[in-house]
Amino acid sequence: HVQLVESGGGSVQAGGSLRLSCSYTVQTNCVGWYRQAPGKQREGVAGILIGNGDTVSADFAKYRFTISRGNAKNTVDLQMNNLTPEDTGVYYCAAPRPSVFWFNAWRKGNFDYWGQGTQVTVS
Repeated sequence: HVQLVESGGGSVQAGGSLRLSCSYTVQTNCVGWYRQAPGKQREGVAGILIGNGDTVSADFAKYRFTISRGNAKNTVDLQMNNLTPEDTGVYYCAAPRPSVFWFNAWRKGNFDYWGQGTQVTVS
């Protein structure tokens, strides 16, 4: 059964914006976003601690992307602004089993549950 579902991907021109949303049903205390560009390794984009809203972001995302708890229950959004072609890739949301070590798990990509991904194309 599907436990994390991403939505909101699509095609946009450089300088544009997209808002991704992750709906999750797993028991977790953290949700993260990752991306994988063609021919490149997967990399962390941002993560959020569900309980208090603490966030972590990759350097490339700090001033353009914002992760937040969604308005709907059990959703996490990723607002992406000023997109460039280098942001093209498949974006995944992921979550760990509840853990106090969520930051290290996010940094290493060691999350237990993963969505199918949503394509983001910037031209």
